[in-house]
Amino acid sequence: MYGIFMECWVSLKLFFGNPLLAILLVASALYIVICEKDWKKKILIGILPLVILAGFLFPVTKMVYVAMFDEGTDTYYRVLWLVPMYMTIGYALCRLVTGFGRKLWQRVALVVALAVVVLSGSLVYVNQYMSKAENLYHIPQSVIDVCDVIIPADGEARVRAVFPSEMVHFVRQYSTKILMPYGREMIVTQWDYYNEVYEAYEKAEVIDAEELLDATRKTNCRYIILASDRKINKNLATLGLKLIKTVDNYNIYEDPEVTG
Repeated sequence: MYGIFMECWVSLKLFFGNPLLAILLVASALYIVICEKDWKKKILIGILPLVILAGFLFPVTKMVYVAMFDEGTDTYYRVLWLVPMYMTIGYALCRLVTGFGRKLWQRVALVVALAVVVLSGSLVYVNQYMSKAENLYHIPQSVIDVCDVIIPADGEARVRAVFPSEMVHFVRQYSTKILMPYGREMIVTQWDYYNEVYEAYEKAEVIDAEELLDATRKTNCRYIILASDRKINKNLATLGLKLIKTVDNYNIYEDPEVTG
């Protein structure tokens, strides 16, 4: 039980990141429980967050969750999504500020509260994972450039294409007219799904061209998008495919045998 509790405790710390945010949440919830007279608000944004936090740390809760869901160990932290964290903190802040009678003390309370909020967070724009958007879609420009080559015209049937893993997340964000034989479920390794096209296209260090072509034709893939530096044992053009264009170091091949 102690080991499970420590796993929950570590998950809790990772979820909040900055411990000051967790302290602020608990303090806000306790303030609402003590000072709020409306029982609906007291229960919803005061008592409920504390109950969820306590339940999350209770080892039996995790045992039941894992037993109910196959991927329970990896997704248990999602229980914390039920906590109305910012609603609780925001309401407590507003109530605290308006609770002071004199405007001077209201201003002092507001400045102190804002200082605590600022110190409990970080400037997301200096995060190492942030980058300047290349376009209005906020996706890599190379994805747009490749999609624009194969996207069907209005009124035409949708097409299916194989994309490198670095593009898979973004294709559907740009257009629903382009289908893929697999989505992000194959990119998230811990899910460990099987897909014949993915196995032939991504798993091998050197792509077996004939094996890939056999898999793409089974799934009715009209286009194969291949990075120019990707290793493959045969040129796809020698197997009957047509290189229609090279965009941003990605070769776009069309399979004439696939018409749908």
